[in-house]
Amino acid sequence: MIALQIIFWISFIVLGHTYVLYPLLLKVLSPLSSRKGVGGETKRGEAPVSILIPAYNEEKVIKQKLESIFNSDYPKEKIEVIVGSDASTDKTNEIVKSFPQVQLVQLEGRSGKIKIINHLQTLTKHDILILTDANVIFDKNTIYELTKHFQNTEIALVDSNMMNINQQGKGISKAESTYIRGEVGIKNDEGKVFGMMMGPFGGCYAVRKSFYSPVPENFLVDDFYINMKVLEKGGKAISEINAKVYEEVPTDWKVEFKRKIRIATGSFQNLKVFFHLLFRFNTLSFCFLSHKVLRWFGPFFMIALYISSLLFSWWIFASEAILQVLFGPAIQIHAIQIFFLFQNLLILLFILDMLLKTIGINFFLTRLVTHFLTTNLALLIGFFKFLVGVRSSIWQPTKR
Repeated sequence: MIALQIIFWISFIVLGHTYVLYPLLLKVLSPLSSRKGVGGETKRGEAPVSILIPAYNEEKVIKQKLESIFNSDYPKEKIEVIVGSDASTDKTNEIVKSFPQVQLVQLEGRSGKIKIINHLQTLTKHDILILTDANVIFDKNTIYELTKHFQNTEIALVDSNMMNINQQGKGISKAESTYIRGEVGIKNDEGKVFGMMMGPFGGCYAVRKSFYSPVPENFLVDDFYINMKVLEKGGKAISEINAKVYEEVPTDWKVEFKRKIRIATGSFQNLKVFFHLLFRFNTLSFCFLSHKVLRWFGPFFMIALYISSLLFSWWIFASEAILQVLFGPAIQIHAIQIFFLFQNLLILLFILDMLLKTIGINFFLTRLVTHFLTTNLALLIGFFKFLVGVRSSIWQPTKR
């Protein structure tokens, strides 16, 4: 019984720390931070920037993407744009060629995003790189907001603020958007407090070329690898809320679930590479453990939490049944039993959401529960996919 309680409380504390206590700690410390995003106050200045765009069959979005870059308020003569076409078979190459100021690099045979970015960064002229996806649209001041912090030599990576442009009542878009908003807040606070944001939004972020580390070609999550290499080298990584970019949020939960499994698998690849950082016992170790590692292993703690509370509740029930026979009625409710009921409530809400979905009804609360549980299920599946091994990072873009 004592062992069950120990397992329960360890799992409870771990999950409570990563999902509640750590974000609250950042929220409390953020207003007290004198660094204001580490970048501090910056004066207006536009450094030359190289924008790298990997693209595979992006004819539906590539024109809008390039127009959003050149319609920005950043000096055009200071912008270098290189598009790496990953053996596109649609009109992507033709559209890119209609922009004479854009350099098109055509690759023969599918290479994958990582191989493209590793190659394109060697072709750039400037020290500040913006790595961005073809379907992520810039605001007029996105480039300036991303690059302004590089006046501070401590800053090596700056993340953007992804805004959703297709939140709908159906599907998972609102739940996914809510999750993204929460993550944006946590990462922004990490940058303000520690200068150690745990992973940028992969669709658009800026990094110093001198801090860029080539990503292993079989990796599935390149942005986190680049971010952690920056921190490992002593650079600062922050988020800039005003660097807004726009992307459609998926509404099909099956498509999003596959994407989350891919990200989860890539997360464990990164954990293997950066595991040693946990033993530095410094701020980086604390942030890495609190925000990422504990969440990645969250499904295992959730399983341990449920099984331990189930067995404990059964033991209490059996013990009280015996005592009731011997000494008469006596009702005791333990905190672990209450939490066991709460866990079952979440499962019932998940089942209810699946039933409502079949008749076209989307209730936000049940959608959030489903999003949370399926995200953790994706982590569980991703862990075992990581154990099997990943041979290629070649991707198929989400249908638009």
